Amino acid sequence: MNTVVDAAGWSYWPAPAKLNLFLRITGRRPDGYHELQTVFRLLDWGDRIGLRLRGDGQVRREGHSVPGVAEADDLVVRAAISLKSATNCAQGVDIRVEKRIPAGGGFGGGSSDAATMLVALNALWGTGLGEEALAALGLGLGADVPVFVRGRNAWAEGVGERLQPLELPPAWYLLVDPGVHVPTADLFRSPDLTRDAAPAKIADFASGTVLGNAFEPVLRCREPAVEAVFQALSRVGRARLTGSGSGCFVEFATRAAAEHAMAELPGQLRAWVVAGAARSPLLDALEAKQ
Repeated sequence: MNTVVDAAGWSYWPAPAKLNLFLRITGRRPDGYHELQTVFRLLDWGDRIGLRLRGDGQVRREGHSVPGVAEADDLVVRAAISLKSATNCAQGVDIRVEKRIPAGGGFGGGSSDAATMLVALNALWGTGLGEEALAALGLGLGADVPVFVRGRNAWAEGVGERLQPLELPPAWYLLVDPGVHVPTADLFRSPDLTRDAAPAKIADFASGTVLGNAFEPVLRCREPAVEAVFQALSRVGRARLTGSGSGCFVEFATRAAAEHAMAELPGQLRAWVVAGAARSPLLDALEAKQ
């Protein structure tokens, strides 16, 4: 992506979506958070963040990134303020968020937007934080933010913050957004949620024996729209759920196979064919800027 500053002073930065290729809950910590295991797959598709520097220190968002979210509560604004506070930066920024990633789908849109803010503003403001410091700031904004800051596919444990880079083969994905949003806290309270799964190893995932998502049976039971999407996708491949959202996907080896499968879906479904990324396009944009 081109990060050249345009005539109006804006530069634009990618905020890629992600998939959880599997997700299991292995226990609960004393602080109430659950121990997870998952694989994050970054996608070559997502939101776009526009940034224009200000000299007065103010952080301003143009428009709305998520309907109904106040500016002060918006993750992109919070990310900018977090970086300003951590580095005593006197500069400000105007923010535009061009949304493509559906909210509540488990595709990581809000977390990725926040990570792009941290990484891009660290470069534009010249605040000089390294990857570890940026990831730590990101964790304070959300458990999924660090993987987007680091920009690499990863095996994840803990609340999702303990990351081990993972090489994944090229793949294409058929994504479907059922259009329903269930708060994650409600899913964690479900009596039908398996919270004590046996821990998996990377070798289990690599062999294809670990593919399930702990939230899938809960969401399929309580949300008819999710069940309908699973039924439709199951006719073209192995349907999976991503994260704790309602988004569903099927993996394919080629773009042609994924596009053929999408053509078989009912026309009313909101679907996309996207490529898995070897690494985040945000890292490519950052290198182009330097």
